[in-house]
Amino acid sequence: EKTEGGRPSIYRSATSNTSKEMTAYSDYPFPAHFPNYVHNSKIMEYLRMYVRHFHLTKHIRFLTRVRSVRKRPDFCSTGQWDVVVETEGKQESYVFDGIMVCTGLYSEPVLPLENFPGIKRFKGEYIHSWEYKSPEKFQGKRIVVVGIGNSGVDLAIDLSRVASQVFLSTRTGSWIWNRVWDNGLPMDVALFSRFNSILENLMPTFLTNRLAENKLNARFNHDMYGLQPKHRYDLELRKNTFSAVFWSRL
Repeated sequence: EKTEGGRPSIYRSATSNTSKEMTAYSDYPFPAHFPNYVHNSKIMEYLRMYVRHFHLTKHIRFLTRVRSVRKRPDFCSTGQWDVVVETEGKQESYVFDGIMVCTGLYSEPVLPLENFPGIKRFKGEYIHSWEYKSPEKFQGKRIVVVGIGNSGVDLAIDLSRVASQVFLSTRTGSWIWNRVWDNGLPMDVALFSRFNSILENLMPTFLTNRLAENKLNARFNHDMYGLQPKHRYDLELRKNTFSAVFWSRL
């Protein structure tokens, strides 16, 4: 419920933007009664189910700090590592065949206040989306959400249910993808297939991008809503997740 420095943070309403079909481990599908796009609590439930099913708890060391990771003297021939960990003040050494460093994303919020002239005279409240948990404290306020990434759009919707007014600020617009695609299928299930991958390789890139733009504008006209990007759609660009900054007038 509380944010901690150096650790990622999510808001209470956060829901996956990849479907359960594409998110699941190949050897353990999500339960059939789970929705296509699952709430963060359901993802946590699924992970716990996976751990119980494969009896993984005995292989996991919780609340343990990694103090050092070093190549062994014979690393060139064995590829092994010396690892020192610490649990409750007691250190232990291990030898591992492989190391994975999984630090996560966005554990430190970036709040570029220098890019907002007059911020020192602003009498309202401003926070980073990293600090946001739920909309209750914003009841009846006028809010600007800066940033049209996944979290920005999510929180603008979340806040709109309680705030008196919410503005979504975007510098260059953005192509908006819906989670649900034609015939009610999850977007990633419908599009990320071997067949479509073959088509993309056969078709000229400019034609693929044009078809994607037409499809997205058929769902809603981006220009009409002030969201038409200055850049052309580029299928090769990967979708990034951006943080958002919140400005709330007291």
